[in-house]
Parts: sequence; structure tokens; C-alpha cells
Amino acid sequence: MTAPIPRDIPDLPAIPGPPLLLPAPVPATAVVAPVRRPRAAALRLVIAVVATGGVALQALLSTPAHSLSYFSVQADALLAVVMLLSARRAWRGRRPLPAALTGAALLYVLTAALAYHLLLAHATPPFSMTGATTAPERWHTRWAALQILHTVIPLAALLDWLLLTPAARLHLRQIASWLLYPLAYLAFALTRAVFLPPAHPARYLYPFLDAAAHGYRATLANALLIGLGIYALAVLLVTLDHTRPTPVRHRC
Repeated sequence: MTAPIPRDIPDLPAIPGPPLLLPAPVPATAVVAPVRRPRAAALRLVIAVVATGGVALQALLSTPAHSLSYFSVQADALLAVVMLLSARRAWRGRRPLPAALTGAALLYVLTAALAYHLLLAHATPPFSMTGATTAPERWHTRWAALQILHTVIPLAALLDWLLLTPAARLHLRQIASWLLYPLAYLAFALTRAVFLPPAHPARYLYPFLDAAAHGYRATLANALLIGLGIYALAVLLVTLDHTRPTPVRHRC
């Protein structure tokens, strides 16, 4: 026979430590309704289309292989892909892209814009991405391509970040990974020049990376200064991201 069940059960001692919450297999979309943002999706789609058009226009002015060798063209192409994916997610109300990816795309287009306007726009001889030896005339095709890649798209990306992206998503620990691409591009630009003949008009894509004119020591010094500038710009973006008010209440 079993023992009778006592009518009075003594108080059990409390379990020490905080209660443990087990991970729930239920996705967040099953609890929180997705928030679609058609205006953000439309703006990002426009930015992606304009960036793609700028890259295509630059490729038509020279050759695709030559155009895609420039840092600014690669940065705008990356931004076009990021904006297209972000537009799709905003339209469907899905989670945003990782901040490390969107922050990297923003940093690269801003770097290209600052390098062009501070170092290249008024250089002598004039900077050209088509092999031309004369400065592009205003409102002509070469000038329009330069402005789209170095002015219109960076400003649009910055406005999207300030007006449509939640704050406090960028972090200092992401900067180290962001700097890997500029470092890889430096190796690519210098290696590319080794395999081109010395008389090639576009052997060195940027005048501050012209090892034939300045020597490798001065070229690497220029690259170091530009790298420090990129690092400072990345720190500034992270700082602004944690001090600016968030422009949206929902996921973007």
C-alpha cells in the first residue's frame, strides 16, 4: 500500500540565483507584427537605381574592367546592392541588414567622396576615370558621371542613414573589419600597376598612389595618411550614431 498524501505540504526553499529563461523557438514575427516602410523602400530603391546608373555610365565612358578598378566605382556598386536589399526588407517589413554591412557601405562612399573633393577635383593634371587629359566640362557626360559617383550618391546615402536608420547600431569593434577592404584595395592597385607597361596611361588609378612618380616609400606614406583618415571618419560615424536621435520607432 502507498503512503497517504499529506494534507499540508511544507514550504519549499527558494531556488538561489535568477530564473533562467529558456530560448523560445517561436520567431519574433509571430509575436510582433512586421512593420512595412514603403517610403523608406522607395527612397532606397531610387538610390540603388541611381548608383547603378552612375556605375554603368562610367563603364560606358571607358571599359567595365577599367571602371571597376576604381575604389569609388566599387564603393558605389556595393552601396547599390546594399540599398536594393534594404529596400526589399523595408517593403516586406523584415529585419534590417546587419549594421556592419550598411555601415561599411556608407563609410566607403563617404571616403570616395571626400578623397575626390579634397584631393582630386582640382588636381593638376586633372583627375580622370576615362583616360582623358583635359578637365571634364560641366554638365557633360564625364562630369555627370563624376558627380553621381562622388556627390549625389554619398549625400543620398548619408541622408538615408540620418533620416531612415535607427541610431546606436554601429560600434567601434566593427571598424577593424571595415578597414580590411581599403587595405586590400591598396594591395590590388599596386599589384595591378606591376603587370601594366610603364607607358600605360592608367597604370596608377590615383595620383597619390603613383609609385612611379613618388616612389614606394612616399606612396605608402600617402596610403597610411589616407588610412588614418578613413579610421577617423569611421570613429566619427560611430560617435554620431550614438549621439544622434533615432529617426524611427520601428525596424527599418
